[in-house]
Amino acid sequence: MVMAEGVVTPNPAAGAAQPAAVPERPQIVAPSRKNTHGVVSGPVPHILDAATGLTPTLQKFRLDGKVAVVTGGARGLGFNMASALCECGVKAIAILDVLQDYGDDAIALLHHKYGVAAAFYNIDVRDEKAVQDVIASVQQNLGSVDILLCSAGIADSNIKAEEYPIDKFRRLIDINLTGSFICAQAAAQAMIAEGHGGSIIFIASMSGHIVNYPQQQSCYNASKAGVIHLMKSLAAEWAQYGIRCNSISPGYMDTALNRVPALEAQKTIWKSRTPQERLGNVDELNNTAVFLASEASSFMTGSDLVIDGGYCCW
Repeated sequence: MVMAEGVVTPNPAAGAAQPAAVPERPQIVAPSRKNTHGVVSGPVPHILDAATGLTPTLQKFRLDGKVAVVTGGARGLGFNMASALCECGVKAIAILDVLQDYGDDAIALLHHKYGVAAAFYNIDVRDEKAVQDVIASVQQNLGSVDILLCSAGIADSNIKAEEYPIDKFRRLIDINLTGSFICAQAAAQAMIAEGHGGSIIFIASMSGHIVNYPQQQSCYNASKAGVIHLMKSLAAEWAQYGIRCNSISPGYMDTALNRVPALEAQKTIWKSRTPQERLGNVDELNNTAVFLASEASSFMTGSDLVIDGGYCCW
């Protein structure tokens, strides 16, 4: 029989086992602010900002006095994020898009709903001279360039790589990647000249991290991977000027462009491969855009935030 090497026996002199000492109850300061149901309600009054009534933490998400430029902001995700920036206090917003009717409606709605100065510019982000002229106009007529949100882009899907027309490949890269750089460069030049820094936000995609299934879209994936690394490169270069560059990488979103019968079968697959088992709502990038545009993210640059319902986990 194997014997234990050591045995600990009870000490008769010690008597019965004593219960563990109960720690002293910590001091608890009762809340002084209660509603009629006795529940703590609201922040401590003396820490609220006099102008906005917000706590210091929430105040950092405000964009009061800022001017935002949003490309691709006439509809869809771009318009929703533009609305969020207005809701959080920008004094003026410029929408850049190729869709004239949508753009006219967008600025009318933003001005009516939020009381902001709003301007629409019908331009193609590939047109370097036009973009530079627009940024100069924004500076002159709206006061400054503090925030740039690069949301303009296109997608080509279900095209086999071996059959991809080169002209279509070049066009997509030119809009999604080169266009983003053209706009960022023009905005950065203005921010540097104005001397106050700013925030540049790129809309990339989870497609810059993974290969989508089942659709074949090599060019789109490459363009968004390029946007992410462009953002990181610009963040490193422009930090010295107080310019922060970050990006948002959405997953599958429930936009009007995805609400077509031809995509129903693919959408079922997309949802099945997403842990949250759904597409993102069109307003579910808004808070992230506000965070990146505001001082709430003041120590953040060169980061890509993936908002995809968990798709990239699998």
